[in-house]
Amino acid sequence: MSEEQERSGRERPSTAADRRGRRAAAASGASGASGKGRATPVRDSRPTKVSLPNRLARFLREVVAELRKVIWPTRKQMVTYTIVVLVFVSFMVALVAGFDFVFGQAIGAVFGP
Repeated sequence: MSEEQERSGRERPSTAADRRGRRAAAASGASGASGKGRATPVRDSRPTKVSLPNRLARFLREVVAELRKVIWPTRKQMVTYTIVVLVFVSFMVALVAGFDFVFGQAIGAVFGP
């Protein structure tokens, strides 16, 4: 045994299991009581239930706060977006009506009037 090992009172671990045990002991000693192996603390002080009017008031305050974050479009942007949507919807309605007419004619030709 070396002089340093005699002073510390510990021998060098000879197996891998000994080394793992030493590391685990050192880690639990260094980190205190926290870490693995400790039970989850009991939640004695659960939050009290808030009344319905208070919850409703909080909800409305949060809604207003979120609406303040919204970047609202200008009038010109809104008119442009509305026209684009109306043109697109009109095109899709015409397309579906055209397919309906063509398939209706095809089914009528195959199976008779």
